[in-house]
Amino acid sequence: MLNIKMTKQLGEMALNVDIQLPSTGISAIFGRSGAGKTTLINALSGLSRPDTGCIQLGECVLFDHLKRINLPPEKRRIGYVFQDARLFPHYKVLGNLKYGMRSFDPVYFDDVVDLLGIRLLLNRYPNALSGGEKQRVAIGRALLSHPNMLLMDEPLAALDLPRKKELIAYLDRLAQEIKIPIVYVTHSLDEILRLADHMVMLHQGKVVVSGSIADVWGSSEMRPWIPIEAQSALLTVKMGQQHPQYPLTQVWLDSQVSLWVNGVFSDIGQYLRIRIYANDVSLTRQRSEQTSIRNIIQVMVVGLDCSETKEIVTVTLQVGKVVLWANITPWAVDDLLLKVGDVLFAQIKGVSVTQNTLG
Repeated sequence: MLNIKMTKQLGEMALNVDIQLPSTGISAIFGRSGAGKTTLINALSGLSRPDTGCIQLGECVLFDHLKRINLPPEKRRIGYVFQDARLFPHYKVLGNLKYGMRSFDPVYFDDVVDLLGIRLLLNRYPNALSGGEKQRVAIGRALLSHPNMLLMDEPLAALDLPRKKELIAYLDRLAQEIKIPIVYVTHSLDEILRLADHMVMLHQGKVVVSGSIADVWGSSEMRPWIPIEAQSALLTVKMGQQHPQYPLTQVWLDSQVSLWVNGVFSDIGQYLRIRIYANDVSLTRQRSEQTSIRNIIQVMVVGLDCSETKEIVTVTLQVGKVVLWANITPWAVDDLLLKVGDVLFAQIKGVSVTQNTLG
């Protein structure tokens, strides 16, 4: 467990953080520019000293104001990956990877090189690499120092879309295979939904909400930060059977309710993370029989919330222990005479698979 309780004055803003992060997986730190994200991870790395508080990773105390403990960066065993790769231009990739290694472990070296897909780059100089390749090398260099924690400060921010897609697949694998805490700073909700297991929302130096990605994403504190078009339910579902004829896989929301998702996922009993957009859910009182929509499930209305512009009503829907949302017009609400407690049918036009998870 990573325990962070610290304060630091930043001009007129005071950073005040009191959170616990898991010891494995990716914990995303999200917030607008100036929220204190980079200051927080700089404090974890030792590049910045908090004014008060305590930072402890497992049994190791990195900082304690009262006990006057402040380990220097080189003694914290923390890997740091910046927005720009910061590779040494006069070293080949192999030299960059070996820099900072306490001792050469050929087995671990090969594991990291293969995990990041950089074996064919070992004899190239940084100026011959793409942005995504440079970042993979930077991540490899950080991992080869055998860190107890990995910090990543917006590692995709400087990349174009193709390079982002390339690197995010490696980050996904990294989170599954490297059993250390990864603290990932970003302002991209899409990156968080694809990669993170845990999420911390910072605003003006304060923690708005912190917890598992599903809990934070569905929380009332998070909803004002999500644009209408991005509002969605984030669910972890169990994989069932493949469709006997079409490239679809059945997934189970609970023991009674299932959906079909695009793609062939053969690991029955494993888990997927899916996202159902509120704009992709329509409501009807009668189950449609002749329709192109494949996913139609029975739901109960548990909330009706009108947007500030009065143009959209967000309907909160319960299905077992799962909560979904549907964005519909006030006209539709009036036409259907919707009220809390109504039992309806939700027609789900699309289901996005955001992440494969281990089960």
